[in-house]
Amino acid sequence: MFMEERHQEIAGIIKTNGKITIAEITDRYRISDESARRDLRLLEQRGVCKRTHGGAILVSQVNVRPPVDREFDSMPAYANYREISRAAASMIQENDTVYLTSGSIGYIMLSFLPRDIRYTLVVNSADIGKELRDFDNIEVYLTGGKMRQSGSFVDSLANEFVSRLHFDLCFITGSGLTADFGLSNGTDETAAFQRTVIKNCRKRCLLIPGVKVGVNSFVKVCDAEVFDSVITDWDCMADQITALEERGVAVTAVGEPE
Repeated sequence: MFMEERHQEIAGIIKTNGKITIAEITDRYRISDESARRDLRLLEQRGVCKRTHGGAILVSQVNVRPPVDREFDSMPAYANYREISRAAASMIQENDTVYLTSGSIGYIMLSFLPRDIRYTLVVNSADIGKELRDFDNIEVYLTGGKMRQSGSFVDSLANEFVSRLHFDLCFITGSGLTADFGLSNGTDETAAFQRTVIKNCRKRCLLIPGVKVGVNSFVKVCDAEVFDSVITDWDCMADQITALEERGVAVTAVGEPE
């Protein structure tokens, strides 16, 4: 097979699956790791993908739409989301007041929340709020406001609610993160709500899968260095981790489960 034909096939796999690993390329085409990395470097130069430590991911389009119904009950819990959620939940301490993201990671975190200490959660998701009724060790506050199709609340009423609160710890998610542009999201409404939470919080933690690091979405939320810590995964690009750490952000890249 000619190199250009291989590149076309690799590009097709990335477009279909959203990513590819070095191991997949070497196994499929019987080439060395060095050749596989060269292929991905050339494809990155053509704008096909972004390289990660173990392979490459699809270059995402700028997201300008709010999330639709997430179907949390039937949503697959990907391994990287679970490991990020596990690491985040371990940060909660007794008597903390915590803002928990309405994103899918927030829902997955429910499985890992501490059950043996007392603390307070503030949530802006009807679905997450419903699940928290079974936690007798947690005081739960729901922001209210106009509910999106996704079940979340980020409008001016929700913003006003959180503007009156102070948090020990907040877990924020987003559509993209780069060291230069910072955290970004798909709508200004979401960004404004998140800015209010972040402003009123003592310890700020960003939870973001590796495929979204190195990506800029539509609306900037804040600079990267606003966060005390970032929890991402094994697919995160090493150069982005280095760039974030140079800005004083503590980055944890969770390992892939065996």
